[in-house]
Amino acid sequence: MKKAILIVALAIGVIIPLFGQPATFHRGRKAPAFALEDINGKTVELNSFLEKGPVIIDFWATWCVPCLEELQVLHLLYTEFKAHGMTVLAISTDNEKSTAKVKPYIKGRKYTFPVLLDPNSEVARMYYAQALPTTVVIDRKGFIVYSHTGYKKGDEQELRKITEALLAP
Repeated sequence: MKKAILIVALAIGVIIPLFGQPATFHRGRKAPAFALEDINGKTVELNSFLEKGPVIIDFWATWCVPCLEELQVLHLLYTEFKAHGMTVLAISTDNEKSTAKVKPYIKGRKYTFPVLLDPNSEVARMYYAQALPTTVVIDRKGFIVYSHTGYKKGDEQELRKITEALLAP
């Protein structure tokens, strides 16, 4: 067990310097603008959602189990807060081979938030999303107020607090 922990710690110490800063690096900075196709082939721009309120961006993939768990809780948050202007943009980083799995997965779970496709991870790189899932919260002015890599049960409580604060009058 100690050997496994040491290996993980060493890997983290090597991987983060190789690939850049963790997702938290961009807090307080202007969110990079982007346009991606959604699962229905329509082009969607980040700025069109910021006009309505805060946006939670979630970078995920169909093969990532923690990502799929997080999508469930994001759907609950979206259902609760969308009437107040909050949006969830679930950005799939599945590659060209696995992109075909995204739409059936989303439709099968009856998720109603916008799901965008980033098969070359171009937008994911703009947000320093080297690990999945990576979650970023953007306020209505377009600034990154929160970012987090990974998911474990309970992480949604922090997202709830941030969302409530951003939606407060």
